[in-house]
Amino acid sequence: MANSKMRAAVRCLLVALLQLVKSEAIQSQQDEACPEIVDNLRLISGPFENFFLSDCHSAGHVILTSPVSDPRFASIGARVIFAWPAGNSGILAKFVPGNNITGNLGIRLVNSVIGAPLGAVYEPASSGSSSPPTVGISTQIEFNSSATITTAILGSVRTIRDFVEGGGTLQPKIQDAIVYQALPNGGARLRRTWFDNVTVATLDFSPVSGQRVSVVGKQVRLEAGTYVMTGSFNYPQLRGFGPRDVLKPEAVNSTGAGANSAQLQSLAFLSYKSKLLAGTWRFLTYFGRDSMISALLLQPVLSEGEGGAIEAVLGSVLDRVDSRDGSVCHEEVIGDYATWSNLQRNISSTEPQCDYAMVDTAYFLPVLMEKYLVQSSVGAGRAKAFLATKATFFTKDEAAGVTYGDMALRIVEQIMANTAAFASEPVVENLIRLKAGVPVGQWRDSHTGLGGGRVPFDVNTALAPAALRAIASLARAGLFPPEQSALWARLADEYAAAWEDKTLPFFDVSVPEAVAKELVAGYARAAGFSGPDQAGSIEGDVSFPAIALEGDRGVRKVQVMHTDTAFRLFLVNGTDDAQLSALLSDTAKSILRTFPAGLMTDVGIVVANPAFGQGDTAWYASTWTTKDYHGTVVWSFQLAMMARGLELQLSRCDGPAGSPAFCSDGPVMRNLLRAYNKLWDSIDANRNHLSGEVWSWAYGNGKFNFVDLGALSSTESDIVQLWSLTFLAVTRNAKFTGRF
Repeated sequence: MANSKMRAAVRCLLVALLQLVKSEAIQSQQDEACPEIVDNLRLISGPFENFFLSDCHSAGHVILTSPVSDPRFASIGARVIFAWPAGNSGILAKFVPGNNITGNLGIRLVNSVIGAPLGAVYEPASSGSSSPPTVGISTQIEFNSSATITTAILGSVRTIRDFVEGGGTLQPKIQDAIVYQALPNGGARLRRTWFDNVTVATLDFSPVSGQRVSVVGKQVRLEAGTYVMTGSFNYPQLRGFGPRDVLKPEAVNSTGAGANSAQLQSLAFLSYKSKLLAGTWRFLTYFGRDSMISALLLQPVLSEGEGGAIEAVLGSVLDRVDSRDGSVCHEEVIGDYATWSNLQRNISSTEPQCDYAMVDTAYFLPVLMEKYLVQSSVGAGRAKAFLATKATFFTKDEAAGVTYGDMALRIVEQIMANTAAFASEPVVENLIRLKAGVPVGQWRDSHTGLGGGRVPFDVNTALAPAALRAIASLARAGLFPPEQSALWARLADEYAAAWEDKTLPFFDVSVPEAVAKELVAGYARAAGFSGPDQAGSIEGDVSFPAIALEGDRGVRKVQVMHTDTAFRLFLVNGTDDAQLSALLSDTAKSILRTFPAGLMTDVGIVVANPAFGQGDTAWYASTWTTKDYHGTVVWSFQLAMMARGLELQLSRCDGPAGSPAFCSDGPVMRNLLRAYNKLWDSIDANRNHLSGEVWSWAYGNGKFNFVDLGALSSTESDIVQLWSLTFLAVTRNAKFTGRF
């Protein structure tokens, strides 16, 4: 017995020394090659503990979930996810307690010998090998009791997302390729070769203090204690922006940016020379809509010029356009998941793919192009060279020598064709609809987001007219071939006027005061809302635009109050005074009234309020809920866009051109200023949550309390979302404070 204890002690010492040497070697290598390491940013939301590590070799995100103290997350269980932007790659390990007592397994990361939770892994490829270096993350994980790895995924974040959000969906061909093996040091290794037959992903566990690790079939059993856990893979890495070059120099040095170092590091983690990523951990890929909305809101501070962040966004969108018809890519499919998807079609290829199902994404592109290539002096000077850039994302386009300018031309031709009918004959049949057979098509891309609506408010009343105005400006700047420039400089403005002035009436909803009060009270009962129904705060008729037309159950107008008016206020300077005043007044009132009579809660404005849906209160109440991705929840980017949109409209009252009529309308201006400041008070009160994607709430103790969406739904919120970082540029305008 004494000899066995001595051998165990020696083994523990050797393991500890080995880890020390390895960690010091890694750190030394980093110090030589990567003088600026952005490491160990730590963000927490509920049971989700997030750690980030970036250097010149790679960037990675580790998410540890330990819901031992919160039964709402019991279904998630103890879990670790590694997520890497390169290839949208990831590793998941799901643990269950070895004693089978649900809820008593706790896991945590502890500081290693290098003094931080995460250490970078970098192993150059062997001499003469064409394989990329192996990169990854090493950390120490502690288990408070014995645990078993029952599920492991090594490959794509998309595969992990399918498992987490798809009720445990697993693909046998992916799972069967994982090799489980015991290691000589008493640890265990999980290893999988990707479908490209080149990339290898590995997950290692090595005991620190002599614990036993056993591999039994496709399970790994670990005793209580601390282990060195390392996730790694050999795949080409992305070239990233650092915090000092993703923004303009003056923005980096400004007080506002400096005060948000976590936001800056988060933005840098999502920003690469070839593209900006939508969010982490769930969306570590290009998303066209997310990238362009983010760039539009961040434009005052984003770096410009060749190699700058704005050109990275524009280039990524143009590079992925379907050159056959000008469709703009919504989401790319890359890495192991792309190869897997190709194999499902009997194609042996690593070629990436794109989803072109959305109808809104194309309309953002001319707006962003015009902001940069026309309005920015730096962008205007770069316009011709930038548009001459060759597309390389798809091999067929690269082989054909297609340029960004060619892609832009195809997009604009499609937009002009899609908007011509309504400009000529402004009837509901000529509005922009979701694609046939596709249930989603704009940012509320879950079926319940629009209540099955086929004609979305934002695309028709905001995106289309904004794109047309931008096309006219681009044409006047001569950025299209001469014939098209001459035609579109006039025609696009004519189309825009029709879309600006004649789309809003189709979405008008007006509910008489007495009916509105009854509806709100009925909704509160149907939804099981325990707070006050706020019916007494309703004074006068309640007016707002429908979120969409032609919804489920034969609904002609989907009567849901919403935040999509922000798109109109942010992108369109309407000139019909009656329409503009009414829209601003209705938007302000929706912000000023507390949910369910309006949009405001203690955790921000909800993106949808179904309380005024007439005809089927139960359907409205059950379709938009606190657990739905696009339900009665709060999205950070909508807070930013609404704040910026209100500011832009208020700024028109001080502009050199003639002021709109609302500027001299006392009641409208007072409500508008009150709404602007109330919104900002709410934003300031929720600073801790603003970098996240979406959050929910629960009513208790007389207020709306923050709840992580993952506590209510299998859909988890990203802790860092690109368009949620736009508060780096969107700030409260003191000029509009204290004037009401």
